[in-house]
Amino acid sequence: MDRHKTRHGFIEHIFEYRSARKRKLILSLLITLAVMVIEFAGGLFANSIALISDAVHMFTHSLALLIGLAAIFIAKNNPPCHHKTFGLYRAEILAAFVNGFFLLIFAVALVYESILRLIHPREVLSAQMFVIAFLGLAANLASILILSGSHHRDINIKSIFYHMISDAVSSIGIVVAAIIILFTRWNFLDPLVSIGICILIIYWSAGVLKESAQILLEMVPAGLDIDTLKNDIEANFPDVKNIFHIHIWTITSDILALSCYIQLHDSNKLVSQQDALTFKIRTHLYERYKIIESTIQITEEDESVTCAIR
Repeated sequence: MDRHKTRHGFIEHIFEYRSARKRKLILSLLITLAVMVIEFAGGLFANSIALISDAVHMFTHSLALLIGLAAIFIAKNNPPCHHKTFGLYRAEILAAFVNGFFLLIFAVALVYESILRLIHPREVLSAQMFVIAFLGLAANLASILILSGSHHRDINIKSIFYHMISDAVSSIGIVVAAIIILFTRWNFLDPLVSIGICILIIYWSAGVLKESAQILLEMVPAGLDIDTLKNDIEANFPDVKNIFHIHIWTITSDILALSCYIQLHDSNKLVSQQDALTFKIRTHLYERYKIIESTIQITEEDESVTCAIR
């Protein structure tokens, strides 16, 4: 890594990557939105709450795609400055939290409606239900093919990719239910499938709420452990005697930040040597933990403390 590469250089690299994936996200979004509208309208026409629930499920994926695209737009047009030192990267997280909350409420309402339909079954136009569900399945498979490959390198696309797979499974469930209803008139299968889809929506929404709340509360990012990181730094950099007051948090997806104090065995090192050491540590943190923003202060005092609250 170039020694003169700054935090903004790292962020520009993220912008380049996000811009490169933008076309895939837009194409997948357009397909998903089109079929979502068809499924919702078709659900009303065919009197199928399963189709309406699947349309909401597709909306959750559209939301994930929209948040990713909005984050690229907002962050690029609101770069860090003197009063927005991290720009507006958190807009993505705030939007995810708010939308996750409302989706959770909507899913619970659909479960309630599905239970009512189990108690009082309604006639379902199974042939129309089959055709529309098949279109939804085709759209999901198309989006899976579009995002395939990119999901190995990007955690956000990976999340969307697996949501698409779960939606494809939902569409298969509706197709199968439509065929069974067509030949048996078991209309109760429609709300049963709807409840299954709503469980997926609730699971996804709860996950989004939990993850976004952890970021907004500036908790240590999932998968990172302060003690492990501390031991790693001390093991890889013999000059470091101790590292303490470690704070790690997430600005937004792909942007992790850290601040800490380090104490050296030799406190008489020249400033240039100290700068070289902190640069190496920052490089190590980026390459191993993908921590982009690292603020490291060298001190002669040992102020290490343990967490008083468990």
